[in-house]
Amino acid sequence: MSSAHRAVAPQQIPGAVSSLMAAVCARVAPTWPLDRFIAVNPLWEQIDRPIADVAVELSALGGVTLLKPRGWYAELARSGALRTEHLVEAKARAGVTGRAAPLQWLLRDDHPTEPRRRESVIDVVDRLHAPPGPSWREVMVSNISQFAASYFDDGQATFPMDRTGGMYASWQRLASTEDGPSILTNWDGLTAELEALPDAPEALVALALETLDVPAQQQARYLSSVLFDVNGWASWCAYERWTARLEGRQHSEVEALLAIRVAWELLAFRRFAPRLADEWRLAMGRWDAAHQHAEARRDDWLLQSAAEIAFQEKVVEHLEAGFAARPVEHTSFQAVFCIDVRSEAFRRALEGTGDVETKGFAGFFGMPLQYTPEGGGPPRPQLPGLLAAKFNATETSMPDTEVHRRRTARRSAQALASLRTGGLGMFSFVEAVGLGYATRLFRETTRSHPERSTGSHAPSLVTNIDGSEVAPEARVQLADGVLRAMGLTRGFARLVLLVGHESSTRNNAHAAGLDCGACCGQSGRLNARVAAELLNDPRVRAGLAWRGITIPDATRFLGAVHDTTTDEVTVFDDAGVAAFAPALLAKLEDRLRTAARDTRRERSRRVAGAPPTDEALARAARDRAHDWSEVRPEWGLANNAAFIVAPRERTSHASLDGRAFLHDYRFEDDPEFKVLELIMTAPMVVTHWINFQYYASTVDPDRLGSGNKVLHNVVGGHLGVFEGNGGDLRIGLPLQSLHDGSRWMHEPLRLSVFIEAPREAIDGVVARHAVVRSLVENGWLHLLQLDRAEASVSVRTARGWRRVSRAEQR
Repeated sequence: MSSAHRAVAPQQIPGAVSSLMAAVCARVAPTWPLDRFIAVNPLWEQIDRPIADVAVELSALGGVTLLKPRGWYAELARSGALRTEHLVEAKARAGVTGRAAPLQWLLRDDHPTEPRRRESVIDVVDRLHAPPGPSWREVMVSNISQFAASYFDDGQATFPMDRTGGMYASWQRLASTEDGPSILTNWDGLTAELEALPDAPEALVALALETLDVPAQQQARYLSSVLFDVNGWASWCAYERWTARLEGRQHSEVEALLAIRVAWELLAFRRFAPRLADEWRLAMGRWDAAHQHAEARRDDWLLQSAAEIAFQEKVVEHLEAGFAARPVEHTSFQAVFCIDVRSEAFRRALEGTGDVETKGFAGFFGMPLQYTPEGGGPPRPQLPGLLAAKFNATETSMPDTEVHRRRTARRSAQALASLRTGGLGMFSFVEAVGLGYATRLFRETTRSHPERSTGSHAPSLVTNIDGSEVAPEARVQLADGVLRAMGLTRGFARLVLLVGHESSTRNNAHAAGLDCGACCGQSGRLNARVAAELLNDPRVRAGLAWRGITIPDATRFLGAVHDTTTDEVTVFDDAGVAAFAPALLAKLEDRLRTAARDTRRERSRRVAGAPPTDEALARAARDRAHDWSEVRPEWGLANNAAFIVAPRERTSHASLDGRAFLHDYRFEDDPEFKVLELIMTAPMVVTHWINFQYYASTVDPDRLGSGNKVLHNVVGGHLGVFEGNGGDLRIGLPLQSLHDGSRWMHEPLRLSVFIEAPREAIDGVVARHAVVRSLVENGWLHLLQLDRAEASVSVRTARGWRRVSRAEQR
């Protein structure tokens, strides 16, 4: 494939181009597949820069906004929720000197808040040479997106794509044999141009930068801007890179995707050169104006901070009231819940039944495992996306007949799927099995939850991740770490419940996003049961006693799962408690039912037209879980805004309206602050990911959200969704997870982290960990410290700690 256009050979490419591409692509954050859908900050790889700087850059390069329109802040001011004193405090924390500008001045509407994005070659072409059919941008996005869907397909397509040579080579082969782009662009010479492109991605990018005469100081921004046109697929490639790194492999598909996108810039330029050259130079000359336009909104971050300070003020009031509270002691039951905000209301309701102590802990219960279904099937991760699995778990007591049943069911499902999607079989599928398929549809509609493994068969740690046996000492060490991180090393109740969580939903591509994020978008039931099995093991308990943790012989740990859609809790009696203490178990389950009723009552206040009776509320919740047409089965983690790391008594007296992640922590039991370090480097990061995905999907649902759930089509089996039948892969949350049709159900506030620990200990963790330091010092979250001795709350700023007080005390 020689051509005069191939002016730059791969061996002539300066290392600077490869480095430039790598630097640009390193800024793309991953998105997880639908079957492991966990929340992630879509700007995660840019947290090393101040959030306001990133906002300016993204506005100019990608047309992205990270702030609500000024009208939103104005409405907060009109309602009295946002006041001048909040703005004064925001300026003080930011170190803005001089007289504080009146709130009304910042809320003025004399500056357009819509981003003004810099133009690419394709934008200039579409502006000057508008085609009668689809635009060049539409053709480009469709070409890249449909190709990527086929290239990354994971079993949905009947005929897999040839991936020989990697992503760029595969695109070149396919694009040069297709007639569609030539027809849509009305360019007969497109195929020849495609064939003539350089064979290496780096060579292509170098040639394009030279041909387009992009100034050296603008090249990184230019490449970032055009890559954002296919940010969804770039994010998927970044996920492939993330998993490769966890496995110790290299991955360069993001760079290949960048080259493909740049190829379309080069093709469009060649199609209309030389007439386009002058207009393209003028467009490049306007690039800086786009950044200046975005800079004009920098002061609006004071409004955002003021809104967050107004929220913090309410939380501080609750926390200060809890400084005098004493811990609960000597209860019959203890229940450890995930820190998920949906647990806050249930914990409060359960505590209200009496004789119950609750705790908050990461929902994977410290079990860094993957689960391999007995009877076949690929392993799935059951731990946070930040971590790599160390252990493998499966059912340990499943009879051979059940194993055979699962294998047969899996093979039958695969055969049926092949018939349903095959090139010819699909046309006769409905006629052949349509009436019989109705039975399956009815079963799917009425059963409690599909595809939930480990129901009646107890799971257990089986091997290390490499297949070797788990040593007894390793089991003891794992249990020791879990209990110490949980803050449960003494005062054990007769029954200790480990409560994972899951959701119930039908026909929902983003269902995993409602399950446990700490379990990689899976149900937490397996982790809870594995942890309970570990802590009930007599050999493990003997080893723990040598380490200073004595669990009474009468104490039993039980796994359980909280269905956050119906608020029903299922207890798994793998320890056989019903045989020796049936009354105690019945008492616990009665309390759980009462808590479920009270929680449903509380949640119903957020829903207009909620049923008036407890029975109707329970029935409505189950109906939502089973309804294939329900687009809002539950509100998930909408309206989350705080992460509180403190003893439970600081918050047990207050309703936090399901807006706070609650992690139990008592620094007096952590003399070396190792648990604090673990919390700030893992759960705090995970809660930030959740918070900022909700934030981003709300402030810019078009670019950082996944659009209308009703229009979603699943891509590649589980990769993600298209909105409709094309366009870029959509990332983030669906509109229906954030908006009820008339109002936003999520208030976009950056996470406020409250930690009860000495300032020196908190500062030490910040100093030792670059990721934590970036989050705190670059404004991606707020870090506040609780001091029980002084009954005060302080916030960490760039100039040190600053004591916080409520507005009426200022």
